[in-house]
Amino acid sequence: MKIIVLNCGSSSIKYQLFDMDNEKVFAKGIVDKIGLHGSSITNERNDGDKVKLEGEIIDHQQGVEYILGVLSSKKHGSISNFSEIDAIGHRVVHGGEKFSSSVYITDEVIKQMENYIDLAPLHNPPNLKGIYAMKELLPDIPQVGVFDTAFHQTIPSYAYMYAIPHSLYIKYGIRRYGFHGTSHRYVTTRACDILGGKCSNSKIISCHLGNGASVAAINNGKSVDTSMGLTPVEGLIMGTRTGDLDLGVLIYIMRREEIGITEANTLINKHSGILGITGISSDMREVEEASEKGDWRASLGLDMYHYRIRKYIGAYAAAMGGVDILIFTGGIGENADLTRSEVCKDFEFLGLKFDADKNKGVRGKEKVISADDSKVTVIIVPTNEELVIARDTRDIVTKME
Repeated sequence: MKIIVLNCGSSSIKYQLFDMDNEKVFAKGIVDKIGLHGSSITNERNDGDKVKLEGEIIDHQQGVEYILGVLSSKKHGSISNFSEIDAIGHRVVHGGEKFSSSVYITDEVIKQMENYIDLAPLHNPPNLKGIYAMKELLPDIPQVGVFDTAFHQTIPSYAYMYAIPHSLYIKYGIRRYGFHGTSHRYVTTRACDILGGKCSNSKIISCHLGNGASVAAINNGKSVDTSMGLTPVEGLIMGTRTGDLDLGVLIYIMRREEIGITEANTLINKHSGILGITGISSDMREVEEASEKGDWRASLGLDMYHYRIRKYIGAYAAAMGGVDILIFTGGIGENADLTRSEVCKDFEFLGLKFDADKNKGVRGKEKVISADDSKVTVIIVPTNEELVIARDTRDIVTKME
């Protein structure tokens, strides 16, 4: 079974073509700068063939046309014709309360997705554009939606409700939804496979640390709390997002700076976080380099970043009555040994014994980095959200046959 997985952003489309008979990737790539000057598509085949094609790509439909074109081309393609494609899987960021699992996409499902645009105005519209494009170009190929929020639908009401008038929850669905669910789901299952145990018997804290970042508490295989909320702004300090912030601070800034809702939204999403603290970059590698050279704001940013993660780990250990496995994933979690080391400090009271030698220099590979006699197993698990999407797509389409 051959499945295309699409992850559509506002000006980009990431894609992978899977052979699900052996879960191998035939090809992967990205359409970049859609609707902007310098747009292009980069495609890399599993045999090493790589090509970058530049041209005007005005919208997502044209971007999808480029993807299908390069995947089926004689020189750089991986399929001879579109009839070889069995299904298409889409990453969809927000599924609200309606979608607690992945679904076969119908016209009714699309309408429900459109209803959640207000909850994810930056993410759901481009996700839907990919669905619209594939429906137009390959109308007979089944499509499946896999939601970032679905994994967190098991969170109990006392953890997902906000202390606001209940009428606002009823009217607008304002509550904690959480994100990165596909990633947390994958690394949790994979960690248990590596360690030879079943997730249903473990208390797990999963740290997805990238430019966007979140922590999830997973008890008996189910998410019971997560740091992101109604939107991806809440929780950890991120590359350009504030994370947890006193609402009074935002109101105060809006009043003193005389800015409106649009400017405030840009402030908390694009100009804050590590970039805002350090004034250097949202890239943790550049911040670490500046800190090593004595930049005090860079050092402050790192201290704040690590402290916030530790605080959430401690809170979730308390919420679950302990922790058995601590997972690091995402671009920073998988590659930054300094972050992993700093985050794991002072957790001996939980029975966590960190092994600095095992941790040092590890980048992008599965590895246990806790001491052999540690009661808490600390493990690095590179995430693979695309594989989860492909698996769900295969399972749903197979059941339909």
